[in-house]
Amino acid sequence: MSVLLLNATYEPLHVITARRALGLLLAGKAEMIEEGDGEFRSPSRTVTIPAVVRLRYMVRVPFRARVPLTRRTLTIRDNGRCQVARCPQKGSTIDHVVPKSRGGKHTWSNVVLMCAKHNEQKSDRLLRELGWELKAEPRSPRQHHLVLVAANASMKPAWQAYLGAAYPPPRPQAN
Repeated sequence: MSVLLLNATYEPLHVITARRALGLLLAGKAEMIEEGDGEFRSPSRTVTIPAVVRLRYMVRVPFRARVPLTRRTLTIRDNGRCQVARCPQKGSTIDHVVPKSRGGKHTWSNVVLMCAKHNEQKSDRLLRELGWELKAEPRSPRQHHLVLVAANASMKPAWQAYLGAAYPPPRPQAN
């Protein structure tokens, strides 16, 4: 079970295991902000598993220049969907908006997920040559993506208020 760890200022730091969160709570280094499902039991004590904990002291966060561009982070940024406008399909391939053969770089602003059909049709052409548009302009994701990527966890409803607009509520997916 995953627990969101907040700095003393309520800034998201990381996602930790429930066992690690319990250790921080029992040592007095953190306080429970949101309760999760279940309990830890011992012969003398029962403790509710937390969903969100906050450190009692401030931790300096090292500067992170950028989120690494990987298939996992790209899938999180693009919500796992094809980025061609009005396409409800799952994004199964990575496509360069400006093809590498035309000088495009492998950067956040030039890479999107596409379904296999659109990727094959696009080939090494530009979107405007096909009359296509993207759902959103590709850009580097905000740092909160690191929190979920590092934990390989999915978003929990109790985390929504602490992660803010970086993770809007999930959209219904068309089949």
